[in-house]
Amino acid sequence: MDNLEGARALFFYATEGIVVVNEAGEIAHANPSAEKLFGYEKNKLIGKKIETLIPKKFTSSHQHHREAFNQNPHARAMGSGMDLFAMKKDGTEFPVEISLSPFANADGKFVIAFIIDISKRKKAEESVRRQKDELEKLNKELDSKVKQRTLVLEEAIAELNKTKEELNEALQKEKELGDLKSRFVSMASHEFRTPLATILSSLSLVKKYGEQGEKEKQEKHLERIKTSVNNLTDIISDVLSLSKMEEGKISVSPETFAITEFANEMLKELQQVAKHGQQIHYKHIGSDEISFDKKIFRHILFNLISNAIKFSPEGKTIHAATSLNENDFTISVSDSGIGISAEDREHLFERFFRGHNATNIQGSGLGLNIVAKYVEMLNGKIECNSELEVGTEFIITFPN
Repeated sequence: MDNLEGARALFFYATEGIVVVNEAGEIAHANPSAEKLFGYEKNKLIGKKIETLIPKKFTSSHQHHREAFNQNPHARAMGSGMDLFAMKKDGTEFPVEISLSPFANADGKFVIAFIIDISKRKKAEESVRRQKDELEKLNKELDSKVKQRTLVLEEAIAELNKTKEELNEALQKEKELGDLKSRFVSMASHEFRTPLATILSSLSLVKKYGEQGEKEKQEKHLERIKTSVNNLTDIISDVLSLSKMEEGKISVSPETFAITEFANEMLKELQQVAKHGQQIHYKHIGSDEISFDKKIFRHILFNLISNAIKFSPEGKTIHAATSLNENDFTISVSDSGIGISAEDREHLFERFFRGHNATNIQGSGLGLNIVAKYVEMLNGKIECNSELEVGTEFIITFPN
């Protein structure tokens, strides 16, 4: 098979929609997958303006962007960081990913567009987001009646299992995720199963001890349910944060706030999920008012302290501190936990990495990777000091 035959086969048998557009914005070629994707019969797209495939509300702006692209054509993803939509022949709109590549031949200049329908992925992401919101709500209402609480949890578990299946199916079909996809599926399969099994086993025991009037045993299993729900919430939060970062949807939005007030409110929340006897001590040095992204500050501090709680034994104290001066804003968290080996510290901020001494502790392996990405976004630096069986200290510094 020569190069031309290979190119033709790739064009006609590709599973992605492929559309070739000339300088006038007219469709010169469309492969069978594109015709099927947009609901057109064979060759019925040829000669039509490319704006035919775009919702009317975007037609004007697309013409402007197309003209600008023709002035400086180069291979790139279309609408990076934006939600893109296409339109079928019947007027149905659907989300897409599009990549553009210009080329020229004897017939003139053209742009080839590769189009992927991402409706299933968007549906799965929205379902995960809704489940995260539901689990957070449940976590705040765990002091309500046991009967009501267990019923809602059972429904949430069933929906979460359904969501996991949809998410795995969507991820399987996204070939551009490559190695990340297979590693995420492996993590999710293990990390979702453990807390779900805990919740299911504890639910039956909560009911049993409730009927027998054994309140102490009942509370013990309610605490296990609460911990498992918190673990699931953390994992889903990490997955959503990573997904937004991969799609370029994370932006920095500074606002002025008081560091100590904001940090203390968060620490009260974290103290509620600390292990028996664990205490979180916090101090601040320097100016208290800062202009910073509150969501990023919360995510970093929440993640570091959650890890300290998770990897420290009962009865230990966790130290958190912030400082602000003319040059730097610093966040530090230290614990007296299991520690991190020198070998593991070399890979600590890699996606899905778990330390050799932490494989039996619940977690997604995404938290520190996300923290490192936030630090990089804000031109900061992160330092880790640790000794096995002694403890760990993280120090993050941002330019003020």
